[in-house]
Amino acid sequence: MTSLKIIIDGHEIETSAEGGSNTVLQAAKNAGIYIPTLCHHPSLEAYGSCRLCTVQIVKNGRKKLVTACNYPLEDGLVVNTCTQEIVEIRRMIMELLLARCPKEKRLQEMAGEYGIIKPRFLPQDKKCILCGLCYRVCEELVGVAAINAQNRGVSRDVDTPYGELSQDCIACGACALVCPTNSILDRKNIYPLTYIDIKEMEEEFLCGANDDDLGVNLEMLAAKSSVEGQDGGMVTSILQRGIETGLLDGAIVAQKDERLGAKAALVDEAESILQAKGTKYVRISIIAPLLEALEMGKKRVAVVGTPCQMRTVRKLQRQGYFPEKFPDTEIFLIGLFCFESFDYESLKSRVIELFGIDLDRSEKMQIARGKFIVTAEGKEYSCRVRELGDAVREGCSFCGDLVSRLADISIGSIGSEEGYSTVIVRSERGEKLLNAAQFDRKEISREEIVKLAAIKKKNADKNFAGIVAGLPQRLEAKENVSAKSSTEWRNSGILS
Repeated sequence: MTSLKIIIDGHEIETSAEGGSNTVLQAAKNAGIYIPTLCHHPSLEAYGSCRLCTVQIVKNGRKKLVTACNYPLEDGLVVNTCTQEIVEIRRMIMELLLARCPKEKRLQEMAGEYGIIKPRFLPQDKKCILCGLCYRVCEELVGVAAINAQNRGVSRDVDTPYGELSQDCIACGACALVCPTNSILDRKNIYPLTYIDIKEMEEEFLCGANDDDLGVNLEMLAAKSSVEGQDGGMVTSILQRGIETGLLDGAIVAQKDERLGAKAALVDEAESILQAKGTKYVRISIIAPLLEALEMGKKRVAVVGTPCQMRTVRKLQRQGYFPEKFPDTEIFLIGLFCFESFDYESLKSRVIELFGIDLDRSEKMQIARGKFIVTAEGKEYSCRVRELGDAVREGCSFCGDLVSRLADISIGSIGSEEGYSTVIVRSERGEKLLNAAQFDRKEISREEIVKLAAIKKKNADKNFAGIVAGLPQRLEAKENVSAKSSTEWRNSGILS
């Protein structure tokens, strides 16, 4: 490890350009010297957007202004962080930011530190300061890239492609966690959720007993229908009976697709429901087909999907999107248990490598008791799920919801004996769906579900902990970062 000697504000500091201390900002932080910043997070690539971390360096006798967050350390470097020139630069930056977002508390506090109460410039009444933290964490850490920077100059903004409802956002809430102004929560075309949002949605849309481990519910049971489908065939049975009895006009389900593994589509006939039976284990977007169904005049539509898909629909419901654009519609959410989903091309490659079979030609895929099981040409192949690690979709590691806690009714295989589905009824709508179906009933093993749910939540907490650890310590709502676990952050409303 190479040792470097630098001088910051007259203090000689011995540091290293390795182990994460390779920038002026980090070296100053390690030495206890405060340099303000709004766009920096240690887990993300240095960006230099806000320019608040501007410092003066002296190199070969020449002075130069640089951004501390991305300027590399060099032996003998001289850095000044608080000269009068630097202070005036930061004052101007803060004044411009405050003029852009005059109502944002954090900017008001930071501007106050520089004696700025009211900016000289015309206020714009915006909330986003264009720091880029939201789309950078989405792309670099979560791996989804649901949003990004748009346009240039005064037209610069953060948005989804073409400003349309996102097909990619998984509602993990990471962007809301890092946003310094909380402006991301006001976006109408992505679905960031905090812990508080989820609790309020449970109160608004669900009913029953509050189970800390498995979510709000009216009833939990194991069920088996007469339909030959995945496990107890309950999803297929519920949809069939819903359409036959007129409770549903149609359903958004996953249909097999050779190119993508699966695609979401509207089905409105019992026979079409049968053709779509079976879990596909790949992430798809249900937004486009749901909107198409509503635009066709379908009033009562069921949506079958994973926890992330349930969150996106609930966010739109809470924003009033559906009542405003499609009055008198009723959406039923059927959530599937999901530990993780897969990238289909990667999964195909892995299955060929493990079993020598083409996944496109398989009759059935199933995950049960830690095993991935494929049936092809009447023969069953299996491996441990962990052997498919490289095929897991981006973002899944940031989801701590195994049992689709925001659905009207949740269905999966965990906790039931072979041939049965575990069913968790969470609302009156879910109760309607279940009561319309015909099935045999048994008891579930709650402990088995809780055990796996805890593992998934722990994995998500571990990933969020890295984000939490890098949050600014000066935020009033996020104080004592190092003293809090990610679970405590969730309980304080920061994490979803």
